[in-house]
Amino acid sequence: MVRGKAVLVALALILLAAATAWAAGQKLWSVQVKQGQVRATPSFLGRVVATLSYADPVTVVEEKEAWRRVARPQGPALGWMHVSALSSKRIVLRAGAEDVKQAAATGEVALAGKGFNKQVEDAYRARNRNLDYADVDRMEQWVVSPEQMERFVKEGELAEAGGRP
Repeated sequence: MVRGKAVLVALALILLAAATAWAAGQKLWSVQVKQGQVRATPSFLGRVVATLSYADPVTVVEEKEAWRRVARPQGPALGWMHVSALSSKRIVLRAGAEDVKQAAATGEVALAGKGFNKQVEDAYRARNRNLDYADVDRMEQWVVSPEQMERFVKEGELAEAGGRP
């Protein structure tokens, strides 16, 4: 009887060590774009299966070139995100009373993700007064649904190098 308990304890310790090693191998990242698309395949032409928001934490469960297969922490895998939409640093947003007064606007978050802030953009505009941003502003308003994108890819018979959709 004592030997049976010792075997059970040893087995439990082995399972605990294996689970700890597996969890240590997982990498916790954050979404660093306003909205990050999670795709069914590691391809910009892959079907969008989910959308994550800025600072959402994800666990990287697999890597394939510039793509990361991600899951929510302690959740099933969602799909693939390009590494450009992710940060290996954990982004934490806290909305305390003082933080709410200083909260960043959506535009500021997008600029910060590109390495800009309002002061940098204003300084650039001041040095380059002849630039017209009207077309850029109009393009930023375009919205293409995942269904429209899938139809475009299918009708155009688009595929990545190697024929993978």
